[in-house]
Amino acid sequence: MNANPPVATTPEIDALLAKDAVVAVGVSGGKDSEALAIAIDDHLQRIGHTGPKTLIHADLGRVEWRASGPKCEELAKALGWDLIVTRRQAGDMMDRWLVRWENNKARYLDLSCVQLILPWSTPGMRFCTSELKTAVIRRILKNTYPQHNIINATGIRRQESSNRAKMPVAKHEPQSARKGFDAYVWNAIIDWTVEEVFAAIAGRGLQPHEAYTRYQMSRVSCCFCIMSSANDIYQSTTCPDNHAIYREMVELEVDSTFAFQSNKWLGDVRPDLLNSEVTDRLEIAKRTSARRKVLEAGIPKHLLYAAGWPTCMPTVQEAELLAEIRLEVAAGIGLNIKHTTAASIIERYEELTALKIAKGGAFNGSDGESPILIPTFQFPQQAQFSFF
Repeated sequence: MNANPPVATTPEIDALLAKDAVVAVGVSGGKDSEALAIAIDDHLQRIGHTGPKTLIHADLGRVEWRASGPKCEELAKALGWDLIVTRRQAGDMMDRWLVRWENNKARYLDLSCVQLILPWSTPGMRFCTSELKTAVIRRILKNTYPQHNIINATGIRRQESSNRAKMPVAKHEPQSARKGFDAYVWNAIIDWTVEEVFAAIAGRGLQPHEAYTRYQMSRVSCCFCIMSSANDIYQSTTCPDNHAIYREMVELEVDSTFAFQSNKWLGDVRPDLLNSEVTDRLEIAKRTSARRKVLEAGIPKHLLYAAGWPTCMPTVQEAELLAEIRLEVAAGIGLNIKHTTAASIIERYEELTALKIAKGGAFNGSDGESPILIPTFQFPQQAQFSFF
């Protein structure tokens, strides 16, 4: 008899499984997705499911642990499941950050934003997950299985965080469905403990990812993740395979003057892996970053970028202040910007306001009291993927 705990399920999931829906398990090489695939495989065998089933791995390129791809292949072979691997044809996750930085510099140069925007993903803007994983997996499943109901299983567990503790066992996901067919996300091991996760892996005669066993990581995603603990980031640097991407990421910290994790600089974790020229530039970047924050804190709130920006016209005094701030911020990153005088800034605001009105947007006048809304960033580059 199987010693693993049962999977969590719902009537909706049971109904789709009874109709032999395709079951897709997103796998990263980490412990939770590995245990998830094992648990679901046990469950599908038990209920006699005969529909398609596949593992799907979104390979993020040089930010991945080198062992992650082979771990996913090992798991697929052990279970006898298909494995779909996606890779971004326009470049990997590091390329995405680099392109984002170039685009953000261009926006600042042209006064299409008021504050300089960081290159990195953030906990509140995880395009590394939404853009390179979630949206891609949905599209792949819809295109690969157009005549099936779809169940997209994830390894979320309530023990991991207070936010995940509130998540449901299953959630309707119409974005993944085709006409006449349905789709759900299934958090099948949501109630499992970490001990049960490792036990399930061992029970199949498999070893967890080397990031756990050799490098004492608590979680496996990118080798350096915006959500990683300080200990995990340090432990990741002890793997020689991760040194090249560590140095490349520190270079982007230095060039952009933005720390990888808010105020925590990746370059401070293992300065012994960097040459003296980089460490010297890193110290300059830190000072430049601190000065930029002071300068940008002085921008009047009603001039900050917001949905529907610009929401008002700056006064001459405000435009003079903005010109001074922009010049010093731009000098800190070596950027030769446009709109460096009060007159040119006001002219640019007039141009942007006219464009907004032409597109049907309302202009709120010059009182500066309109509510400031958080913008939804539109990414300029569409991701394309190939199958392997």
